[in-house]
Amino acid sequence: MAEAPLSAIRSLPSWLLGRAAARGRALVAEALAAEGMKMWHHVVLSAVRDLAPVAQADLGRSVGLDPKDLVGVLNDLQNAGHVVRAPDPRDRRKNAVSLTDEGARLLERCETAARAANDDLLAPLSAAERDQFTDLLIRISGTDG
Repeated sequence: MAEAPLSAIRSLPSWLLGRAAARGRALVAEALAAEGMKMWHHVVLSAVRDLAPVAQADLGRSVGLDPKDLVGVLNDLQNAGHVVRAPDPRDRRKNAVSLTDEGARLLERCETAARAANDDLLAPLSAAERDQFTDLLIRISGTDG
């Protein structure tokens, strides 16, 4: 009997990680969509909360988003009342971005939805396996968490 197509490739950790990542992204994207949000909007909202008030350029660098793409995301978030842009108190020539109260409430709902999606992703694992898996991912990703 012939081996299944691509079995050598499909057994590679890089292939399996890619498949798991794609499934995880899809689950989170679906959960965020239920809140009317997209992935980049969630990332930017979270960064604004952590860094605010933050200059747009610094915000873009912190999340790795191209400046013109960041402007579009910020326009969406500002038009929906989730962030405000105002002169940066440290340099009035720049805009600083801050979260509104509505933006903070939305971010809480999105974080809850994203955690639930990640719980769905990791449902086949025990609590100890989840912790070990996360620790291993941190080690191989080259990040410190």
